[in-house]
Amino acid sequence: MEQALLSWIGALTSIRTEVFWVLGATLSGLVSIHVLLRKREVGAAIGWIGLVWLAPLFGSVLYALLGVNRVTRRAQKLGIKPSQASPRRAGGPAPPPVLPERFQPLDQAVRRITSLPLEAGNRIMPLRNGDAVYPAMLAAIREARHSVALSSYIFRKDEIGRAFLDALEDAHHRGVAVRVLVDGIGSGYFFAAVYGGLRRRGVPVGRFMHSVLPWRMPFLNLRTHKKLLILDGTLAFTGGINIADENRVATHPPEPVRDVHFRIEGPVVTQLTAAFASDWAFVMDQELDGPAWFPPLAARGETQARVVSSGPDADLRKIELVVLEAITCARTSIRLMTPYFLPSEVLVSALSLAALRGLTVDVIIPMASDHAVVDWATRAHVDPLLRSDVRIWLDDPPFDHAKLLVIDDAWCFIGSANWDTRSFRLNFELNVEVYDSGLARHLDAFMQEKMSVRLTREHLSRRGLPVRLRDAGVRLLLPYL
Repeated sequence: MEQALLSWIGALTSIRTEVFWVLGATLSGLVSIHVLLRKREVGAAIGWIGLVWLAPLFGSVLYALLGVNRVTRRAQKLGIKPSQASPRRAGGPAPPPVLPERFQPLDQAVRRITSLPLEAGNRIMPLRNGDAVYPAMLAAIREARHSVALSSYIFRKDEIGRAFLDALEDAHHRGVAVRVLVDGIGSGYFFAAVYGGLRRRGVPVGRFMHSVLPWRMPFLNLRTHKKLLILDGTLAFTGGINIADENRVATHPPEPVRDVHFRIEGPVVTQLTAAFASDWAFVMDQELDGPAWFPPLAARGETQARVVSSGPDADLRKIELVVLEAITCARTSIRLMTPYFLPSEVLVSALSLAALRGLTVDVIIPMASDHAVVDWATRAHVDPLLRSDVRIWLDDPPFDHAKLLVIDDAWCFIGSANWDTRSFRLNFELNVEVYDSGLARHLDAFMQEKMSVRLTREHLSRRGLPVRLRDAGVRLLLPYL
């Protein structure tokens, strides 16, 4: 009897093992097919296939959560409406932008990348930290008469967050069309206080890419990292700043975050509004149109500008491609500042080649960012740049979240995108390219003030072996840092 029972248990165990083996092989095979058909990067494809065959269940679940791009937009949500494509101008059409000959190839390339024209007649003013940014934004909300569009990755319900909630509610109650988008992760996944607060106040609000069921939408990746505020379709604020008390540096928060934001007027605001309208349609299935959102716009300055949006759907890699083209077109200098610096190998090569052909290439990163793991990976990632005489500078605390790029003291790239794979290929981001030598010189001088502590190969070589192994190991997570 005992022998028969043991034999029966052994048979069940064998069957269970075979079932799990067949299930694992099936999952691995299906994921491998998906990877082969969908992943263009050879390294990423090999990594995923290796993982799912080594750990079928764990690898398949991880791939479902992190490796699959589920972002789909219907055609009407992707297309910019005719009323949005070209600004309706007060006072007739503006003259076509006139650029120096050396920038004409860059303009042509970005026009084809974005399918958007370069708009003349804009005025762009930089604002430093929440101390200057928030009062200007709140005043603009209070003065809005027709529409308010706000999109933010982080929107906390702290002191400054409550001030924004009150201003948005007041605008809504006085008849202004208010629309607010917050990210489904950045502004709270389980407890989104701002989202709930706006809903209770009757303000239309949407959560970008949020689902309580993680298999329906990506749980960690594919976030909207845009920071946009647009008033009456005529005035906009964009840049790197979120809505949180730590950005009010003058109030001495426990962990201050410095940043740069920009106040924008002129025809390019229409492109900013169109970018918000596309996201609103995606999240809420509602279209924004009409003069409240897209009024005729008059020239307000001398600056030429164009919006470059990027995301893992129809806009895949557009910001990265513009950066690559700008580096290629540079003749004298490239200076950039970013809180997180983990560029792709293509960008590393582009910066290295620029330095090798005699350009001054400066990269400014925090001495210590708010994500230590990113700092570790950066130290393991920059050796090819240092070998090519790219100068990397460490900005003293407190942490600076600004994202700036200046080429040849004449061309600027400003907005929400960091210099990492997450921003360039996974997140939904928005930048603005600007042809304005005055603004370029201002931002260049701002960055030069931070160039006092230089990161060198000698400094990196002094790290102990355990530290170098840690940094190199973390660097393998580069696509998701």
